[in-house]
Amino acid sequence: MVDSKAPRGIQSIEVGGQLLLALAHQGRPMALKDLAREAGMTPAKAHPYLVSFIKLGLVEQAGGSAYGLGPLALQLGLISLQQYDPIRLATPVIEELALQLGHTVAIAVWGTRGPTIVRVAEGPTPVHISMRHGTVMSLAGTASGRLFAAWRAEEAAALGEPMPAKTVTAAVRATGLATSRDSVVAGVSAAAAPVFEASGRLVLSLTAIGPSASFDTALEGPLVGALRDAAALLSRRLGH
Repeated sequence: MVDSKAPRGIQSIEVGGQLLLALAHQGRPMALKDLAREAGMTPAKAHPYLVSFIKLGLVEQAGGSAYGLGPLALQLGLISLQQYDPIRLATPVIEELALQLGHTVAIAVWGTRGPTIVRVAEGPTPVHISMRHGTVMSLAGTASGRLFAAWRAEEAAALGEPMPAKTVTAAVRATGLATSRDSVVAGVSAAAAPVFEASGRLVLSLTAIGPSASFDTALEGPLVGALRDAAALLSRRLGH
């Protein structure tokens, strides 16, 4: 059933937009028949849309045959990336996660001294460990530190601080998540998920922390799943 309360759109724009979505998904110029097939329409139906998109600069013909994204599409993408500040985007996410998980959730970025906490959303359960803005996290002993050591290894090594064991780093990269249990403070556990920008560079971590007795670090558990899903969503919004 169609939602009568949903805002009305222009159907022809939504139909033509499938061509742009197909080009963005494939990431390369495409022949008319292939592009039309990916967009779920016939070449004859797709062609007029492409002519209009070319006039607008959203699409261009590479070598006079294949269709690719045009200069306006590139400009819009660059402007979008400039507007999407990772910390600004992640801040409301950690507020929601703290309520959902019942634990404190923080944002850590790479600073001059290593992984640094820049935002904290307090959970209902008190945590007896420093999680203030500006706190620098241990590379070897914390979930945030292990995450950055895995994906920004050269910068991490340059700090001259103790690094995680290679087996730990390999596990972090393999699972896409870092955890710690009773590592820095007895009775405190954490999990950290990576957020990547368009180039594939790690820009921040979403880190949940709480009492070990009630903190589930299982990779297939609901806590880790929620953290990983939130990080993946932010990565997609940043173009990754």
